[in-house]
Amino acid sequence: MRHTPSFGRMLRLALPAAVSLAFAAGPALAADDIRIGHIYSKSGPLEAYGKQTATGFNMGLEYATGGTMMVNGRKLVVLEKDDKGKPDEGKALLAEAYGDDDVDIAVGPTSSGVALAMLPVAEEYEKILLVEPAVADAITGEKWNRYIFRTGRNSSQDAISNAVALDEEGVSIATLAQDYAFGRDGVAAFKTALKKAKIVHEEYLPIKTTDFTAGAQRLFDALKDRPGRKVIFIIWAGGGNPFKIADLDPGRYDIEVASGGNILPALAAYKAFPGMEGSIYYYYDIPKNPANEWLVKEHEKRFQSPPDFFTAGGMSAAMAIVEALKKTGGDTDTDKLIETMEGMSFETPKGTMTFRKEDHQAMQSMYHFRIKVDPDKAWAVPELVREIKASEMEVPIQNKR
Repeated sequence: MRHTPSFGRMLRLALPAAVSLAFAAGPALAADDIRIGHIYSKSGPLEAYGKQTATGFNMGLEYATGGTMMVNGRKLVVLEKDDKGKPDEGKALLAEAYGDDDVDIAVGPTSSGVALAMLPVAEEYEKILLVEPAVADAITGEKWNRYIFRTGRNSSQDAISNAVALDEEGVSIATLAQDYAFGRDGVAAFKTALKKAKIVHEEYLPIKTTDFTAGAQRLFDALKDRPGRKVIFIIWAGGGNPFKIADLDPGRYDIEVASGGNILPALAAYKAFPGMEGSIYYYYDIPKNPANEWLVKEHEKRFQSPPDFFTAGGMSAAMAIVEALKKTGGDTDTDKLIETMEGMSFETPKGTMTFRKEDHQAMQSMYHFRIKVDPDKAWAVPELVREIKASEMEVPIQNKR
């Protein structure tokens, strides 16, 4: 379904240094180009995550096409847009991408709140939105529609895998999370995943919180008189450093701090918690497969640093798109792509992922880790305890299909 232009803006391609793509305004693109709109947080509170995703996405297109940036003779062109982490902005930009720019498929966004605002736009324009890396369960749950696929993990996958380390009889847990879709969905999924441990308090703080003193005191008060093992479990993304609650000495109440994995700069704060266990979506030294070996080698060569959490996610999204296009012979018809992608398995830096037919969520491995402090690294090292395979996680189907 084609829509007449509603914004009439000229658009400039922006590209991380990882890949050289031609810059072009929308109307100058060749008619047979495959246009991919990438809407993410180039600025705003989740900027670091967004930029990693963009780097990984462009490197993934390069890897999956053998450096040609073409599928079945058609050139892949990425049109980037900055949603600034604002739901209204993301919604408008996706409509612009589908309508004015006539993209064949869209990817993004970074924020769960932005993603939820974008979902109805994909349904209105009847074109695919491949969600990467927004996490909230509702994206492939109650707010889902048939045009939504997701390569990123969801809150339930995070929660189920993190429960591996904490779900024991006699454990009391208080959660600390951000007061928006990512944090609230994350806590809800974590509560559902726990079968033995008990949630005794939920603390939600504004997304831009920098002073955690008052929240930490409420967490301490909820746990300090409990018998048995006591844990504060943190679900946090973006700015602020909730791990500074360690400075307030929760250990004096025998309270532990735990969390899932994060990007390398955030893992620096984990050095205060040697031996801490949880699960992580990706750490560059864990998966052993050709795609990850290429990503690590090329990223270190190009950027003098290893790839990070969201870099791998961006590459996974790119590899999924190229795999689907190869299977359709370069045909970008939406119904044909949906038929192809439902149940499709594809390779990623994490190994094989599969889009579940029922909700288009990518089923994938997670990694149970234990924190090790390496003085030669600026971040704490999440050492692999074991891979938690997709087949081990009973991720609920939450949509109304």
